[in-house]
Amino acid sequence: MALDDFDAALQAARSGAEWAIVALYRDLQPHLLAYLRSRCPDESEDLAQETWIDVSRGLGRFDGDEVDFRRFVFTVARRRMIDHLRVLRRDKAKRGLHEVVGTAVPGGDVEEIAVGHLAADEAVAMMAALLPPDQVDVILLRVLGGFTSSEVANLIGKRANAVRTMQARALARLAEAFPSEEITEPRQEVTL
Repeated sequence: MALDDFDAALQAARSGAEWAIVALYRDLQPHLLAYLRSRCPDESEDLAQETWIDVSRGLGRFDGDEVDFRRFVFTVARRRMIDHLRVLRRDKAKRGLHEVVGTAVPGGDVEEIAVGHLAADEAVAMMAALLPPDQVDVILLRVLGGFTSSEVANLIGKRANAVRTMQARALARLAEAFPSEEITEPRQEVTL
């Protein structure tokens, strides 16, 4: 987090200080929203809002540091997203396929374009189209959430080795899908 004094901001947020709540929100919201857009583009803002409501309700019970707080926020978001996807699957069973596809296609959001998130959104959408959902989760939690393999493993209920394997497979698949001819430097070993 970019907060100078996370503990002070957290304590102030618990007591209802608006500046502290805004600071926590501004620090995590862009990453949270990008994560939710990966799987629920049309509902990402609503899911983020539900996440922050749940987080605010749980602030009094929360105990931990910055990393624990990020983990807490992303865990809540992931649960909201899973609940939403469950509802969509149930609705899909009740309605025709064309109706579901119509609600799942992301619409153009002029505000997002103006803010400059279009390229990132497109990259996340392409990644979501190429990879299985669990691999997308791993990549986004590692990149956007800033979590270690062990932390992601705890979030998604897998072992750290499985997370590293999923990440390596996802990155290999993305590398195959987007070969780069512009790389002129020797390839360096990447530690997962």
